[in-house]
Amino acid sequence: MSDIAILKEMIKETATVSLENDLYGRNKVILKEPKPPNYYVTIYGMPNDDDVIIINADEFKSPDTIFKGNSGECKRADFIIIANTAKKKVILCIEMKASKGGSMRDIIAQLKGAECFVAYCRQIGQSFWDHQNFLKDYEWRFISIKNITQKTKTRFDPNQNLVSELKILTKKGSSFQFNDLVYCQK
Repeated sequence: MSDIAILKEMIKETATVSLENDLYGRNKVILKEPKPPNYYVTIYGMPNDDDVIIINADEFKSPDTIFKGNSGECKRADFIIIANTAKKKVILCIEMKASKGGSMRDIIAQLKGAECFVAYCRQIGQSFWDHQNFLKDYEWRFISIKNITQKTKTRFDPNQNLVSELKILTKKGSSFQFNDLVYCQK
């Protein structure tokens, strides 16, 4: 059984985002933030449904009933895309902001929280699905999308190394190509 098939057995459909077809019949996904100001990002060129799962990490209840949250350990990014195609095994952790909002420290905490969520899923797959190589050897991408209503503009944040060991791709705009996110391209 593939990693994606296990994840689709493990995670409720209400916590995932379905693929849609674009005008040319190719796969796309629309990542929506329902809370005001009701913004969304479209990612075109998504892999086939059997090769990808899109998780709405906001559906995962905050662990603040256990943890104090003083170090950001209760935060998590908005979406996690896990893809296992013939060409690439990749995990994209995506945090979205409608404007410039959010300090780099908060964004890093949210992206790290998504990384912890995937680590939790990995352990569940190894323990309960008896799949010892579950979610192993994937490349990670940490993506902060800001200013969603502006024209697409891509850059690596030059200040991110000052606060984190994560390599964060900061993007501006409302639509992107999947491969651009995977290969950190402009």
